[in-house]
Amino acid sequence: MDDRQPPAQSQPHPGRTEPMEPRPRDEMRDYEGRDLLKGRRALITGGDSGIGRAVAVAFAKEGADVVFGYLSEDAEAQHTADLVQAQGRRAVGVRGDLADESACAHLVGRAVEELGGIDVLVEHAATQTPVDDFTDLTTEQLRRTFDVNVMGVFWTVREALPHMSEGGSIIITGSINGLRGNTSLIDYASSKSAVMNLSVSLSQLLMDQGIRVNCVAPGPVWTPLIPATLGKRGTEGFGQQAPMGRAADPDEIAPSYVFFASERLSSYYTGETLTPVGGEIQGS
Repeated sequence: MDDRQPPAQSQPHPGRTEPMEPRPRDEMRDYEGRDLLKGRRALITGGDSGIGRAVAVAFAKEGADVVFGYLSEDAEAQHTADLVQAQGRRAVGVRGDLADESACAHLVGRAVEELGGIDVLVEHAATQTPVDDFTDLTTEQLRRTFDVNVMGVFWTVREALPHMSEGGSIIITGSINGLRGNTSLIDYASSKSAVMNLSVSLSQLLMDQGIRVNCVAPGPVWTPLIPATLGKRGTEGFGQQAPMGRAADPDEIAPSYVFFASERLSSYYTGETLTPVGGEIQGS
């Protein structure tokens, strides 16, 4: 087996980086910043591990201060904060469940309190739970998925907008599953389709305010959420169905967020979706 092909493994939700085999690359160690986000203030939901961690570190290397939300993994959050602070930037982790409207308001409030405002908002927090059959999808699970993945995005964006101004950037994490569906993750795929549509709608609404809204829709990415939700059956060889024959590491996805966050790189981009999916081509 390729040393980047995961063996079967599982762990409790929401998952931790340390037990994963192989360990994902999520610290942007080889990334060199160019001051693309110098002086910018970023709020990232789901920033304690995986893609969110890589984005936080990349933003810091580009000169941004970062507040990030996380669900419950305090040690993971502290590690992300340490990585950001090692770049000489401010880092604050805020614990909370974004399925709760008040937690979304609290997160935005802390970001404004700590940073004085928000220039870049990354909506990344999400949850997923596979089911073998559609009839196994309970109302409780469906509501939980949509509360975190959709309502949490609506609530956080709504709270953040009064603190954003011209030149701001909102980046929403979609998914390849939001584009083509997934038979075992129907609620997750549907929720991602919803927020991907939201990014397009918001881009039109906020254009006159000078706030750009874009989406990153990754394919398979090796993050703690995978062994914590897919279990041994879903993790063995995870990502090998991609044309590149493997899953991405978070470090490979984070530059897409830097691109959309940086006005220097993407000032003419809004309502767009970047799809780092390992070579999969979507038909019309």
